Amino acid sequence: MADLFTERYRAIAARDRRFDGQFFTAVHTTGIYCRPSCPARTPRAENVTFYLTSAAAHEAGFRACKRCLPEAAPGTPAWNLRRDLAGRAMRLVADGVVDREGVPGLAARLGYTPRHVHRLLVAELGAGPLALARAQRAQTARALLVGTPLRLADVAFAAGFGSIRQFNDTVQEVFGVAPSTLRATARRADAPGPRGPAPSGLVPSGAVPPGAGAEPVRLELRLPVREPFDAPGVFGFLAVRAVPGVETASTDDDGTLRYARTLALPHGPAACEVTATPARGSWVVRVRVELASLADVATAVARVRRLLDLDADPVAVDAALGADPALAPLVAATPGIRVPGAVDPHELVVRAIVGQQISVAAARTHLGRLAARLGTPTASSFAGLTTLFPTAAAIAEGVPVAAPGTPEASDPGRPLRLPARGVAALVGAARALADGDLTVDVGADPDALRAALVARPGVGAWTAAYVAMRVLGDPDAWLEGDVALLAGATAAGVGDSRPTPPGRRHRDLAARAAAWAPWRSYAAMHLWRAASPQNAAARETPAREVVR
Repeated sequence: MADLFTERYRAIAARDRRFDGQFFTAVHTTGIYCRPSCPARTPRAENVTFYLTSAAAHEAGFRACKRCLPEAAPGTPAWNLRRDLAGRAMRLVADGVVDREGVPGLAARLGYTPRHVHRLLVAELGAGPLALARAQRAQTARALLVGTPLRLADVAFAAGFGSIRQFNDTVQEVFGVAPSTLRATARRADAPGPRGPAPSGLVPSGAVPPGAGAEPVRLELRLPVREPFDAPGVFGFLAVRAVPGVETASTDDDGTLRYARTLALPHGPAACEVTATPARGSWVVRVRVELASLADVATAVARVRRLLDLDADPVAVDAALGADPALAPLVAATPGIRVPGAVDPHELVVRAIVGQQISVAAARTHLGRLAARLGTPTASSFAGLTTLFPTAAAIAEGVPVAAPGTPEASDPGRPLRLPARGVAALVGAARALADGDLTVDVGADPDALRAALVARPGVGAWTAAYVAMRVLGDPDAWLEGDVALLAGATAAGVGDSRPTPPGRRHRDLAARAAAWAPWRSYAAMHLWRAASPQNAAARETPAREVVR
C-alpha cells in the first residue's frame, strides 16, 4: 500500500493527466478532492488521502474542486480490467441500473443480496451503490451544466434526479455551489465543453418530467478521452460493420470522422452521432443525441463511451505491449489503439453468431437484410438512420428454422439466408435471450458468460470470447482459432515462421499471447490491423472455428 501511495503522490506532484479519473486526491486541510492533474499547489503527503471513486470522497465529507472539476475526467479503466463483483457493479451503475431498478435490481443482476452488495462495495470502493449512483448523477449534471444551455430543471431530470430539490441539494453538497453558480464558474474557467450559444442543431427541451414530451430531446456534449486515441481505427472498425438503416459512417473534408446509429434505450428509441475532429495532434470527440426522454441522457452517453472504449488506459496498454519486440513496431505505428465495445449486448450476440464463420462484408449483408425485415422503423434527423436493430424476441419469432440437413435457405424472402445450422444457433440464442434463460449484460462475469455461450449448440469459443471482449470490455480476451490473428502474427513476425499445421500454429500463438495478459484484446486489435496494413478493418476476417 505504501508503494501505491507513493506512486499516486508522484502522479499528483507531476500533475500527470494520464491518471485523471483513475483515482481522486482528497486534501484534509481544504476539505476538497481533485483530479491528479489539478494545477493547484501540491499538498503535503500527510494531508492527502486517495480514493478510487468520487463517491467515496463525497461519503468521506469532501467536495469537488472548483478549479479542476474532477467530475469532468474520463472514467476509470479498472471496471473493465477487474472481473470481481465491484467491477461488475460499477459497469451496471454507469449504465443507470440503480436509477432504473434500485439497489435490489442491481443486486439481482449480480446474483447477491442487496446487503451483501452494499457491504462489499463499501469495503472495496468506499461507497455503497446509492452513493455511487448519486455520484454518477452529479457527474452527468456537471457535464450538462457546463456543456449545454439546458434549463436547470431539465438538467435535473436528464441527470436522473427525482426532483429539483434533490438536484439542488446534491450539486450544492458535491460541488459546494448552487447549479447556476457551477455553470457560470466552470465556463469562466474554460472547462471542457462548448461555450456561449447553443451549437447548431441543439434544441433545449422544456422543463417537463421524463417521457412527458412528444418532441425528441436533442443535446450535444463533448466527451473526455485519454490520449493517445486511435480514432481512425475505432471509427474504421465500426464503419465496415455498419448495418444499413441502423448505422452510418463517413469522413468530412476536414478529416472529421462521423459515426451515427439508432439506439434502443430504457425510455424509448433514440439516435446518436459521434464525431472525432483532429486538433493539434489529438482528437476532440463529441456526441449529438436524440432521445425520447431526458432520463436516457446518462445511459446514452455511457454506452457511447463504451462503444468507443474512451475509458481505456492507452499509456498502460502501449507500455505493456510495446515491451514485446515483435509488437513494439505495431504499437509505435498505432498508439492508443482501442477495442470497440457495444451499445446493446443482445445485438452484439446476434452479430457475433451471424458473423462467426463468414467474412465481415457477408455478415453486414445478412444483418442488413435481417434489420430491414425485422427491425422497428424509427424517425431520426440523422441521415440514413431509419431502423432499430431487431430485438431478440423479434428474431426468435421472425426467423424460420429450416429442417436439419438443409445446406442453405434459397427463398429470397427469408430474413436470414444462412446454413440451417447457423440459423438454428441464432434463433436458439435469441429465444434464450428473450426468455431470460441467457443473460448477457455489462455486469456479467466473463468466465460465466463464456461458459453459458459455449454451452449453446452452434456457438463456439471464438464467439464467446468476442462477445466478452466487446460487451464486457474484457481487455484480456483471446480469440483462439482466428485466422486473421494468425495472418497478422505472421506479418508482424510473431512466433515461428516455419510451415506448420494450422492447428499447431493457433496453439503456439495462443501460448505466445499469454505474455500479453492482461491486454490480449488490444494485442488482437494490433494483429488484426497487421493482417492487412492498407485497410485492416475492412479486410479483417473472423475465425473459422468448429462449433457444436
